[in-house]
Amino acid sequence: MAHDHDHSHHAGQDSQRRLAWAILLTGGFMVAEVVGGILSGSLALLADAGHMLTDTAALALAWFAARISRRPADEKRSFGYHRVQILAAFVNGLTLIAIVVWILIEAIRRLLSPVEVMGTPMLAIAALGLVVNLVVFAILHAGDRDNLNIRGAALHVLGDLLGSVAAIVAALVILATGWMPIDPLLSMLVALLILRSAWKLTRESGHILLEGAPDELDAATLRREIPEQLEAVCNVHHVHVWSLTPGRHLVSLHAAIEEGEDRQAALVAIRSLLVERYGLDHATIQLESRHQCADEPEEGAGHQG
Repeated sequence: MAHDHDHSHHAGQDSQRRLAWAILLTGGFMVAEVVGGILSGSLALLADAGHMLTDTAALALAWFAARISRRPADEKRSFGYHRVQILAAFVNGLTLIAIVVWILIEAIRRLLSPVEVMGTPMLAIAALGLVVNLVVFAILHAGDRDNLNIRGAALHVLGDLLGSVAAIVAALVILATGWMPIDPLLSMLVALLILRSAWKLTRESGHILLEGAPDELDAATLRREIPEQLEAVCNVHHVHVWSLTPGRHLVSLHAAIEEGEDRQAALVAIRSLLVERYGLDHATIQLESRHQCADEPEEGAGHQG
């Protein structure tokens, strides 16, 4: 457990450091992109600048959540502050969806009322933005892959990266052909690409906040397999499986023990099985006698904590 705590501590420090660099780079370039978008008249640049503005706020939220989550547990929050990162990921997912809606609305307006776009400054700023976004994305992508908070921040930056690519392509088309609709059309394409990832992030973080069972575990599996693996256990019921964070799962259950079996040994065996087979190192187990559950009704697949 001390090793896990030490690993978690260093992972938290690494996440904070990566997020701080991402905030500095993203926030700094955002100003240049706003100016460039206004001067060139490019929606793709302005949309990307707007996205970078919310990115800076999202990255700041992610940094704050990473910092808060390292606080130790206390009397009011016995599980600590780990869920703050999930909450930040959920907020970032909703923010991304809102950005997508805004970009789509603005793109439709541009298609209905075309605006002249200056291709040269648009191309220069978009190319510089691509470099910045690649650096920031590389910094975040190399971080903790199981951390939804980092994933949410990286998705914001990925959206910026795609926006920069779209702006470069649009600028090249405008310079070569003068066809202005390419700017809002590519903005819409990027928005739809962002929407898919944003919905996945929002769904995953919302599932954890609702204490849903992790994908690799469910109550029905535990109810069936624990009695199959342990002779001392005749029945498992009232099973609830949920996640504190994507990599930390918890379980509570009632286990009926066969008459004459050593209850303490059975408890140790159940805990060992949960850790070794399912990776559940935090379990609340209530032991019962066989006659207490002989008529226990079969439970459904519910698994809220």
